[in-house]
Amino acid sequence: MELGHHHHHGKDHHHHDHGHGDGNGHAPASFGRAFAIGIALNVGFVLIEVVYGALSNSVALFADAGHNLSDVLSLLIAFTASLMAKRAPTARYTYGLRSSSILAALFNAIFLLLTVGAISWEAIQRLGAPEPVAGGTVMAVATIGILINGATAWLFASGRKGDINIRGAFMHMAADAIVSAGVVVAGLVILLTGWLWLDPVVSLAINAVIIWGTWGLLRDSLGMSMAAVPPHIDPANVRHFLEARPGVMGLHDLHIWPMSTTEIALTCHLVIPSGHPGDAFIHDLAEELDHRFRINHPTVQIEIEPRLACAFAPDDVV
Repeated sequence: MELGHHHHHGKDHHHHDHGHGDGNGHAPASFGRAFAIGIALNVGFVLIEVVYGALSNSVALFADAGHNLSDVLSLLIAFTASLMAKRAPTARYTYGLRSSSILAALFNAIFLLLTVGAISWEAIQRLGAPEPVAGGTVMAVATIGILINGATAWLFASGRKGDINIRGAFMHMAADAIVSAGVVVAGLVILLTGWLWLDPVVSLAINAVIIWGTWGLLRDSLGMSMAAVPPHIDPANVRHFLEARPGVMGLHDLHIWPMSTTEIALTCHLVIPSGHPGDAFIHDLAEELDHRFRINHPTVQIEIEPRLACAFAPDDVV
């Protein structure tokens, strides 16, 4: 971590200091190969489910294909985010292209909700007029899904504690293995009982799982695109931490927002009448913000003249 940069601005006694984490936040070692394998496996499985869903007349398989398509998109988003994080900033894009992963996640959420709506409409229509379903085919294809989703989850297991994107991919794939197991159970029950209505019911249940996961993605990606404070950070705790630093007599203009899905930025003004505390203070502050709150790109402005009211002092001023 670099020492802070210290800039003077004439007689106004304002000092701007920047503490920077590493360029990739908390991203672990590259998972490029895991992403490639996971994407290839799931694309193949989506094609299998679409073909056999049509052959077996199973809307449940179509629903699960839509779910696994969401896996492909989520893996692509995570992979794209990891690549974008490596792009160097430019004069126009001063943060690089880190926030593109947020926009991609928002698009992904909207697309998935539209897909779920179309599949749900088909399932509701079939509830009134159930059609024959090849239960054995449904079970066989869903069993393949358990294996593929389980294997893909295993690829990301080792990195799930170091990167929220990797953890999201792991949890998504592990959950899908469970969903595929539900499809197997439905196919078995249809074979034993002939309850054709169970196929659209299972498809609606799968869609409910997709909506449950997608709603969180939509909420989080929308919040991130609006520069909201990440859910795991309590702004009051950050404020109390900053106000408790040695020599700090006031704090204002505190902003916390995501630069990408893995990096968080902070800006604030600290009033320290005793004088500028030095680069070591800024360095230690950046280390603590990273350790306590996973805020890895802080920018701190020091003000040493309390009598000179800062234009940004009121909390309602941006």
